[in-house]
Amino acid sequence: MRWSKYYIPTLRDDQSEAELISHQLLLRGGYIRKLASGVYFYLPLMQRVIDKFSNIVRDEMNKAGALEVTMSVLCPAEVWEKSGRYQTYGPLMMHLKDRHQHDMLLCPTHEESATSLIAGEVRSYRQLPLNLYQIQVKFRDEIRPRFGLMRGREFIMKDAYTFDADEESFARSYQGMVDAYYAIFKRAGLDVLKVESDTGNMGGKRAHEFMLLVDTNAGEEKIAACESCGYAANVEKSKFKDGSGVKPDSEIKEMESIDTPGAATIEEVTAFLKVDATRLVKTLLFVADGKPVAALVRGDRDLNEIKLKRALGAVELEMADADIVNQVTGAPVGFAGPVGLRQEIPLLVDPLAVAVKNCVVGANENEKHILNVNIDRDFKATQVVDLSEARAGDLCPECGEVMVVKDGIEVGNTFMLGTKYSEALGAKFLDAEGNENPCIMGSYGIGITRTPQAALERFHDEKGIIWPKNIAPFLVEIVPLKMEDPAQAEAAEKIYQDLTSAGIDVLIDDRDERPGVKFNDADLIGLPIRLTIGAKSLKNGKVEVKTRASSDMNLVALEDVVEAVQGLAETLN
Repeated sequence: MRWSKYYIPTLRDDQSEAELISHQLLLRGGYIRKLASGVYFYLPLMQRVIDKFSNIVRDEMNKAGALEVTMSVLCPAEVWEKSGRYQTYGPLMMHLKDRHQHDMLLCPTHEESATSLIAGEVRSYRQLPLNLYQIQVKFRDEIRPRFGLMRGREFIMKDAYTFDADEESFARSYQGMVDAYYAIFKRAGLDVLKVESDTGNMGGKRAHEFMLLVDTNAGEEKIAACESCGYAANVEKSKFKDGSGVKPDSEIKEMESIDTPGAATIEEVTAFLKVDATRLVKTLLFVADGKPVAALVRGDRDLNEIKLKRALGAVELEMADADIVNQVTGAPVGFAGPVGLRQEIPLLVDPLAVAVKNCVVGANENEKHILNVNIDRDFKATQVVDLSEARAGDLCPECGEVMVVKDGIEVGNTFMLGTKYSEALGAKFLDAEGNENPCIMGSYGIGITRTPQAALERFHDEKGIIWPKNIAPFLVEIVPLKMEDPAQAEAAEKIYQDLTSAGIDVLIDDRDERPGVKFNDADLIGLPIRLTIGAKSLKNGKVEVKTRASSDMNLVALEDVVEAVQGLAETLN
């Protein structure tokens, strides 16, 4: 491909809309352009990246025995009403009506569609197992679309759905997809970590995420990991053992109200009372599906809202505002406690908070706290449930070693759905004895547009992108320093033809631009290998060859360029 005939609108300056380096690089490198909030054009370079990653996904899915289909983006609302997700999916769903006033929606995912298909087709266990997948556009009406392709409203995803007759068969299907995922990401040049995760509004028994670990501010997920035994889970799901060494008091004391002027936060209260944060229990007020609830965690711990939402079975959860806090407690924010609330509301208590004897809590009065509060004697828990977020220094639930917390970006997920959708939508079959059973299902997603951008959070430098070779739009860029020099133009054209004939994707920068402009653009768009043709090296019958990821440069004879490129490509990620 020739740069002069291609569309690569590179930009020199950072763009104000982009918060992440990966988003910035895709905009500046001429890969994407914004049409509306969370909606993007995929320009020619990006389309090649998408196609290359899609082909890797398609190849590995086919190898795993999955069958490609295409399901409609548009879906009747009644299908989602049957599954129960029309109401629970919340405002992320994009709704519309057709000219007949039928309720329709743009699918954010296709569990209902896939299950509806099977409900009308599969009748016998002999037709199972079955694995269907697609690479399709999805829509989610994100409240604040941001980060480019990482959290857009419109995106492309590979989603697959397995249908099995029994748990043993399903276990094989699920593992087959896990193995395929590892193969996909390895071919794309990405090392991923499989972690336990929350099932969220997908439902089902269990789920895993495939996380790309990063050290930039794009790490939207926290992963608690044990480097001794390999245990890993999203912090919203992670189990842990408390490693703080806190020992409870042996003697139960009488409650005592105390003035705490100017002390509302954990830091202020601990400083005023001269006690450790582990002696405090903080009462956090939320609104779950329109109703106030209280969650209690130990003073030194952070509450994980996903755990709380799951424990409540809530569709929507948000922190209570100051007015609701005052209505429930009779006090301003910062002084809530479980003893003497004005309203009777559910009290969910974390086990670490339960273990604190003679704890300090808010008194539900302005600038007051209560000392020596004990659960069961002074208040009753509606539910004792894990609400604390795992953190670095906690102990592994499997082996007891110290865990670390890493930042990651989700690039894939797998869900053990069980029979949630098949029972609701009638995807049933007759077994060998003639009994009717619901199919056991799994769901598996990979972000086709999300993953390449996520990769750039790992693969970039101060000059621009450094693409992994198998998802780069082109493997090689040829940069003749002066196209008006007949010798350079002729050499560039010969190398271009030789590499193309060898099946290598090549972009030749045939623009009439200064060398500095060409080098800057080459570094920005980030193709893995660069061939520079200049007058000095060409006099000796050679060209400069270097990789984007290295500053090392080698001189290679014109007749050896194809072999040199092929050999260099073998060494690249």
